[in-house]
Amino acid sequence: MKEFTLNNKIESVYKQNKNTPRMAFALNIAINEPEKYAGTYSLMNRLLLQGTKKYSNTELAKILDENAIELCTDMKQDYLRFRFVCLNEDFKLAIEILDEIINNSTFDEFEKEKEKMRGEIIADLDSARTKISDAFVKTIYENHYYGNTYTLMLDSLDKITKEDVINSYNKILKEGRKVAAVVGSLEFTEIEPLLENTIGKLENNFSTKKSIPAPELTESKRTDVIKEDAKQAQIFQGWVVPNFRDKDYPVLAIINTILGASGLSSRLFLELRDKKGLAYTVRTSCEAKDLSAVFSIYIATEPSNIDISLAGFKEEIDKIKTIPVGAEELENAKNNIIGKQQFISETNMQQATALAYYGIMNLGFDFREKIIEKVKAVTSEQILECANKYFTDKSVVAVLHP
Repeated sequence: MKEFTLNNKIESVYKQNKNTPRMAFALNIAINEPEKYAGTYSLMNRLLLQGTKKYSNTELAKILDENAIELCTDMKQDYLRFRFVCLNEDFKLAIEILDEIINNSTFDEFEKEKEKMRGEIIADLDSARTKISDAFVKTIYENHYYGNTYTLMLDSLDKITKEDVINSYNKILKEGRKVAAVVGSLEFTEIEPLLENTIGKLENNFSTKKSIPAPELTESKRTDVIKEDAKQAQIFQGWVVPNFRDKDYPVLAIINTILGASGLSSRLFLELRDKKGLAYTVRTSCEAKDLSAVFSIYIATEPSNIDISLAGFKEEIDKIKTIPVGAEELENAKNNIIGKQQFISETNMQQATALAYYGIMNLGFDFREKIIEKVKAVTSEQILECANKYFTDKSVVAVLHP
């Protein structure tokens, strides 16, 4: 793996995987400030593949399809991501097309794409799972940029102008720190000039600091969502916890695996579904962002089981806070995390995506190796300490029911 810096100071990394037929590329650009209206950045992202000064959206789709180039853009809350995967011989064409998209998108399909976005959000919110997830995130990140969910986007969509979108994009492109990752079999001497002649010419004002405050949860909250046609209740409970830069993050990852992220063998699955018959689905997650993370428990159950399910959450949380995790269960959790890391980094695209992510989050391109070592070192005592530190009464409960 070779780390290097382009002439415009873009931090970059190249990982050569010999004898692989496809090249993968990822470019992340940091988000430094909240959007003017909820949904501005999402709408901006949707418009980036809808035509440039050189290509109409139809022409762009045709040239990508004819050359088997898979190119996409993704709007995350901490960064804007450009990615593509292509045949080795088409890397030059792919990076030049991406360069055209980055520098010359026209945003001409603005009104059409806005209405399409509105329709898709409304359709998605018809799902009980999406609806309660929206309410949960909006509540735990109340009055924070991270809480700009679908329902808030719908409320502000009509306020967003094409000028808002263009100004937001230009500001992100100008001021956002940029990180690039390439994975494939070509020689470094073949790809470096191509990068310098394209993304290496982007303005890269990496001195601009993030103006988004870290979110805080200072009290317990509950929100109920009524969906008359719901056949089952959907419940979330969550806590704001530290992210991957904190020493406790590997411990939280272990707790997440033990409680609900390891599928059929997780405690919540065994206790609430298998033994008590409460759940259709039950799981936990620990979703990290640049400024914080959220540890959450989710269950889908009969509406009559809402209070019993919440009591079941508390019972399992109390156990992890008071009873030391046994050696076998701890080792199984560590192996589960390490195994998943290997599973999600098999392809060139997965590797490029991960490397660019580590870079934009200031974790170092070798973060995967470091986090695995930290996970291996987690002790039962650390789990007790960490659980008591973060699983407090300052949590958010969101419940959807008929």
